[in-house]
Amino acid sequence: MPVSAAEILKRIRRIEIKTRNLVEEVFTGEYHSMFKGQGLEFSEVREYQAGDSYRDIDWNVSARFGHPYIKKFKETRELNVLFIVDLSASNQFGTRGQLKAEFIAELTAVLSFSALSNQDKVGLLLFTDVIEKYLAPRKGRKYALQILRDILYHEPKGKGTDLANALTYTLRLLKKRSIIFIVSDFLAHGYIKPLTILSQKHDVIAVQVVDPAERELPDGGLVRLFNPETGDSDVINLSDKELSAQFKKHIQKEQEQLSKRMTQAGVDLLSLRTDQTYVNELQKFFDLRIKRRRR
Repeated sequence: MPVSAAEILKRIRRIEIKTRNLVEEVFTGEYHSMFKGQGLEFSEVREYQAGDSYRDIDWNVSARFGHPYIKKFKETRELNVLFIVDLSASNQFGTRGQLKAEFIAELTAVLSFSALSNQDKVGLLLFTDVIEKYLAPRKGRKYALQILRDILYHEPKGKGTDLANALTYTLRLLKKRSIIFIVSDFLAHGYIKPLTILSQKHDVIAVQVVDPAERELPDGGLVRLFNPETGDSDVINLSDKELSAQFKKHIQKEQEQLSKRMTQAGVDLLSLRTDQTYVNELQKFFDLRIKRRRR
């Protein structure tokens, strides 16, 4: 059943209010500290004051006026922030009151408003097994709301996941160094090479979104499992303890391999579960990057 325009606006407005409050109350300052600006630009020349570094002295101006002056610079803050968001059918799954796609939309809204509060530009690349949509980085609340609307309501042409294609497309698009958030469940293959190249040119953060049922099988007897991307299905017994143990072990191994691959590619990995609040995990991630930057 089609969703009315009024319902779409109401839902987007509700997410905007929630996420903007989080940005103002929780993430103000942390986003700013986490990412470096594009460099330094000249601000002013002023007289030397106690506590100033002698390294900042402008010797030409000081010689002309007979006493020390210093040059002051300020960080150029404006950054391009691009969200590469997975719209494949596996994200239309949820067992704890919301789909992974809905969780992704809210998380992206928080990060978008954090970027905009620091005068950065935000953009969006939606992908499945094809490139679904691209919005070049721009400023403005209305633009951030358009990004949110597209994540929630864009109707994908594809069902599968071709992350390698999305990363290769991004490499061709972005010339200026940018902050890139890849938001996906990372149920994909063959993307490590383009990811490594991308991380050498940009600051890349992989945000993995998973449902708890994808980590540990629930107890439910005989059920038919359906793969929304391939259309394949199979009947399994969820009450089989040995099967559940094997599944859990397999998932743990897959997660360890994903973490290792991301480290080798030079990419930070943040894993989030849809049954847990992302606020604390996002804060810890921000704090970790800030501490690492200060070393």
